[in-house]
Amino acid sequence: MRKFETFSGVAVPMADHNIDTDRIIPARFLKTIKRTGLGVNLFNDVRYNDDGSEREDFILNQSHYRNSEILVAGDNFGCGSSREHAPWAITDFGIRCVISTSFADIFFNNSFKNGLLLIKVTPEQRDALLEDAARGENARIEIDLENQKIVRPDGEEITFDVDPFRKHCLLEGLDDIGITLQSDDRISSFEEKQKQSMPWMQGARV
Repeated sequence: MRKFETFSGVAVPMADHNIDTDRIIPARFLKTIKRTGLGVNLFNDVRYNDDGSEREDFILNQSHYRNSEILVAGDNFGCGSSREHAPWAITDFGIRCVISTSFADIFFNNSFKNGLLLIKVTPEQRDALLEDAARGENARIEIDLENQKIVRPDGEEITFDVDPFRKHCLLEGLDDIGITLQSDDRISSFEEKQKQSMPWMQGARV
């Protein structure tokens, strides 16, 4: 998983409340088990017309938001079904951080496990960031996970809380497999001891 580093970028504003996972990535795209390739279908049903052409009025199709790495959203982002494909699609598009006042619990957990930083702010802070994002490429927002702060285009800093373990995993680029591999020496030692103490288990089939 990619290590999370301080960066600044253009934020895309999506002020709607209760944006659910089916809107983020419709169910018909859930057949894949790969984390890559879903970015093109992010917000598919509101991003494209029936003939597959882009909807000019959808914000991600506007030139200055096509490469956004930050999304500022309305309340309760990621509600609905528990599909892990939702954070997969968001990160594959290139978004590294979503800012809102609240997130659905399962989406919140899935996001951190897949390298997507979610930041909770107050409604007033969210509204200010939405205004910044609406200025497009004329306003860049900085995300500093190490120091747990958002820096607005005018220099104002917004501090945020994040679970220390989740922060560590993002900064070190560790998913669940990466965390397990950190204990590779201990796992190997246990297996070797088991071979010595329980030799009859070698070659056993379940």
